[in-house]
Amino acid sequence: YWLETSRGTLLLDCSASAIHRMAQEDLDWPNLDAIWISHFHLDHVGGLAPLLFGVKHAPVTRSRKKPLRIFGGPGLRKLLEAFSDANDYDLLEQPFPLEIHEIESLEKFELMPGVEGVAMSTPHTEESHALHVREGETTLVYSGDTGSCDPLASFARRVDLLLLECSFVKEKPVEKHLELAEAIYLIRKAEPKKAVLTHLYPEWDEVKFEEEVKKLSPGREVIKAKDGLRIDI
Repeated sequence: YWLETSRGTLLLDCSASAIHRMAQEDLDWPNLDAIWISHFHLDHVGGLAPLLFGVKHAPVTRSRKKPLRIFGGPGLRKLLEAFSDANDYDLLEQPFPLEIHEIESLEKFELMPGVEGVAMSTPHTEESHALHVREGETTLVYSGDTGSCDPLASFARRVDLLLLECSFVKEKPVEKHLELAEAIYLIRKAEPKKAVLTHLYPEWDEVKFEEEVKKLSPGREVIKAKDGLRIDI
């Protein structure tokens, strides 16, 4: 997800397709301010090495002076160094300052001047974290991948927008993701102004999203994520 604030831009995870999607949506990727990595599975981090390679060599970033900040859980620097060392890419040596910040659970930090972040550990992988973003009175929570997690509802309490994973419709085969009933339960407890269900597995293509959501009475607008979706908050 690409988040625009009055202070700058933030990329929430960086999948292998993220670079192409940013170009297709005509987003200002050469001036991206910060990246949040929720965890190290390839569908969330697979585009990070190509992005760093691109901004290192692209003519449009040659005059860039402001830093690019990358945030994530413990092990982030080791991961980036492994990407860089795979073929002596020197990805951490950029023509502008590159900052790598490893965040602990419930630690407050500055994503960029005027935009505050807080991370919360989630039950998916050892380094998995949800992210709470605040700019002034505007708030957003991005769950990343997670299993059932009651504290996440408190973490996202009455935010303006909750981006919540919902991998499965029902009868999930694994514990470390959510199915629809669990996601709606968290939404009802958190009471966000609006929610987006994301990380939808292919089985969602076979069901009518609005009908399935309505059956569980979420009590607020719940939107199905899709490519090109834009939301003002």
